[in-house]
Amino acid sequence: MSYLNQSLKDIHTQLHNKELTVKQLVEEALQRIEDVDGEIQAFITVDEQGAKQKATELDKQADTEGNRGLLFGLPAGIKDNISTKDVRTTCASKLLDNFVPVYNATVVQKLEEAQSVMLGKLNMDEFAMGSSNENSGYTASRNPWHTDYVPGGSSGGAAAAVAAREVYFALGSDTGGSIRQPAAFCGIVGLKPTYGLVSRFGLVAFASSLDQIGPLTKTVEDAAYVLQSIAGHDAKDSTSADVDVPDYMSALTGDVKGLRIAVPKEYIGEGIDPEVREKVLAALKTLVSMGATWEEVSLPHSEYAVPSYYIIASSEASSNLARFDGVRYGKRAQGAENLLDLYKKTRSEGFGDEVKRRVMLGTYALSSGYYDAYYKKAQKVRTLIKQDFENILERYDVIVGPTTPTTAFKVGEKVDDPLTMYVEDILTIPVNLAGVPAMSVPCGFSQEGLPVGLQIIGKAFDESTVLRVAHAYEQHTDHHRAVPALGGKQS
Repeated sequence: MSYLNQSLKDIHTQLHNKELTVKQLVEEALQRIEDVDGEIQAFITVDEQGAKQKATELDKQADTEGNRGLLFGLPAGIKDNISTKDVRTTCASKLLDNFVPVYNATVVQKLEEAQSVMLGKLNMDEFAMGSSNENSGYTASRNPWHTDYVPGGSSGGAAAAVAAREVYFALGSDTGGSIRQPAAFCGIVGLKPTYGLVSRFGLVAFASSLDQIGPLTKTVEDAAYVLQSIAGHDAKDSTSADVDVPDYMSALTGDVKGLRIAVPKEYIGEGIDPEVREKVLAALKTLVSMGATWEEVSLPHSEYAVPSYYIIASSEASSNLARFDGVRYGKRAQGAENLLDLYKKTRSEGFGDEVKRRVMLGTYALSSGYYDAYYKKAQKVRTLIKQDFENILERYDVIVGPTTPTTAFKVGEKVDDPLTMYVEDILTIPVNLAGVPAMSVPCGFSQEGLPVGLQIIGKAFDESTVLRVAHAYEQHTDHHRAVPALGGKQS
């Protein structure tokens, strides 16, 4: 069996017993990238030299030092909107094609302290704006389960790389579902932590009040290990929460007896694909057989989440992306006649269509005379949505439903219809507006062989309960063990 298919504990046992070296682990991952990335196109940059050098350093340390990091030797991929010192960080935009950061994001620094090995940077929708990966300025990543289908977005490259066993785990960012939706489409685990639990320092901002970094992994246990490594207060991020970080691994008890589950009727009603609904109801039946109970509830303001989100997120994006003007970062257009012309030419040439669409929408919503009508009203709706979640989570331990209304769709199927594409995020966006944690875990496959994701939503800073429920469910199923066939064979 491939090392990248084994459990973290098994790998660490073999490393400890010197039956395996970090170099072997990294070389296997690099070979897997060589074999299958042409099919799924998950990577923008592979740092082969840096990964091999790091592996050699860790093998030397293992010979001389007793204590090892929580993620010792594990090959990781990083979404390309997270700063990595001396490694190109493009945000999948031609505007940042030549941008090489001079510092690491806090989460990258924490992964180094946990002694993982970064293999490279992963493809995404440009500046994290998209739900299919088709908005990348480079190439569209493909779904490892069926390469005619999208892997989801915007962390589509990260999800595809984990599902294809090119990396052991990946870091993504989730502004409106960008970790959970691709995790569901690719049949892996994706966790969006509570807003503020994980530092955003070094994450290229899309919508600052919504963005959150989190792990994409094969299993819930792996997600707990990665979250343990990256969570915690960071003085460099003014929105970082100064809260205690619990021991997430100790939450993985396998016990959900007495657990109270709320199932919003809006999440299993009209617009949800019958196959997706069937898999989610089957998952609830499994949880009930383990001692949990569930009741139908309502999140009455959910129908307003998508329009509110696109006003708020686009407004924040128009402000955040103003810095990319051809002067300070990345691309600079040639032949400009003056400074204003430089701004216009650089941004016109550098940004893709979806980024331009959202920047224009956000600039309009924030403009004089329209602020109260759009941005202020959207923020009021956001408060109502947040209160809906708080009211339900006072009476229940978790909220459960589908991660997405459908399984993955075909490449090109929705790319010319942005409104239909936006609705793909209808079940994930409310979670970002409320700022609470949520996780997607595999709960089955459609008749076409495409994965279905189960979404588990918890109280703010109660990732432990989300992980406990997800892990207990996972232990009673085999969905997470399935591996897509790529390169003519399975990993």
